[in-house]
Amino acid sequence: MSTYRLPPREIPLDDSWDVIVAGGGPAGCTAAAAAAREGAKTLLIEATGALGGMGTAGLVPAWCPFSDKQKIIYRGLAEKVFTACKEPMSHVHNAALDWVAIDPELLKRLYDDLVTEAGASVLFGTCLAAADADDAGRVSAIIVANKAGLSAYSAGVYVDCTGDADLAAWAGAPFEKGDQAGRMQPATHCFVLSNVDDFAHAHGSRMTPDHVRAINDDDRFPLVRGSHACNHLIGPATVGFNSGHLWDVDNTNPASLSRAMMNGRKFAAQFRDALAAHLPKAFGNAFLVTTGSLMGIRETRRIVGDYVLTLDDYRRRRSFPDEICRNSYWIDVHISEAEAKLHAEGKLDMAERGQPYGPGESHGIPYRCLTPKGLTNVLVAGRSISTDRMTQGSTRVMPVCLAMGEAAGVAAAFAAGNDPPDVHAIDTDRLRRRLREHGAYLP
Repeated sequence: MSTYRLPPREIPLDDSWDVIVAGGGPAGCTAAAAAAREGAKTLLIEATGALGGMGTAGLVPAWCPFSDKQKIIYRGLAEKVFTACKEPMSHVHNAALDWVAIDPELLKRLYDDLVTEAGASVLFGTCLAAADADDAGRVSAIIVANKAGLSAYSAGVYVDCTGDADLAAWAGAPFEKGDQAGRMQPATHCFVLSNVDDFAHAHGSRMTPDHVRAINDDDRFPLVRGSHACNHLIGPATVGFNSGHLWDVDNTNPASLSRAMMNGRKFAAQFRDALAAHLPKAFGNAFLVTTGSLMGIRETRRIVGDYVLTLDDYRRRRSFPDEICRNSYWIDVHISEAEAKLHAEGKLDMAERGQPYGPGESHGIPYRCLTPKGLTNVLVAGRSISTDRMTQGSTRVMPVCLAMGEAAGVAAAFAAGNDPPDVHAIDTDRLRRRLREHGAYLP
């Protein structure tokens, strides 16, 4: 590829911030709210027009489990968001903790209020474009692009909640990506059907494994082959689907993502038609309302932090002196296209792959997984924290992202108060005490 040299120019700089959070998904929202709650002047930048990421713009229809099968373990701001989201949903039981449906429009408003009432500022339609770091690993400014053109923003500490570790990677932090060959989990383009007539219960339609197999084997619907069919009732006669796989999608490659978005829209339409054909009583009159404006990306970059959380840590249910939250979600690494064929032939045991925990079991996530090597004033929260690939399949989901985001926000505020800010040097005992004061589950 040829190159183009930008001519020297000056752009506006806003250096009034203590903490800047890049990315307004679950981790970014709680990071911004927590940092502002600690008194840090905090800015949250978000590329889309709504906060919440996959739970809102991405249309993921349900929360992954909030419990360890005995009690809620994602507490603090995570529990606050979860409780406020489910309370107005009349078809959801108040005591439900696992696989609770999401009303995406309600959740957008909840995140707006969470962040702004804490005192943080938000810029929508603002894309992170570059990060400027010196030889000592200190980020001095980030460059953003929006309707005002290019602008620079500077803060004492930055929290990377982009999901792809964009800020950290562009600043020079080491990272890993996918498996050893660079292959990543398939993506899923979530969608919503309305006018669904015959719904059995809040978790799903009258859809059995036999129906799913029949749909997958129907030559009239080739795009649907190999699809899973997770679905939840998100409103009256309205069903959200987290279904199907799109292979070989790289969210850090704009061309790859663009192809996936187009293919995902075709998939959603064909899945609706397949449902109508095989379950006409429920879906014969169903209408495809919308597909997600965000692609459901499960993995790209993982930073290399001061500690790499491993599958052995997961298996041993390890605790850590600097842990900032607990996690009980299973190892949910979605299969490759080749593995999907083996699974369809009964040659792959998915239950063995998942390694789910028993009641009351969980593991800790150390603060050191949020601190990228080589950068002094950057934290990472969300699915790109420092883990091995298999463990990332557990730590990537929304409840744990909410919990680690809150920890990152508090830590960022603490570090921003030091001169110079150093995220590696904060007192993790103090951090844990502060998180407990706000309701975190840190046994």
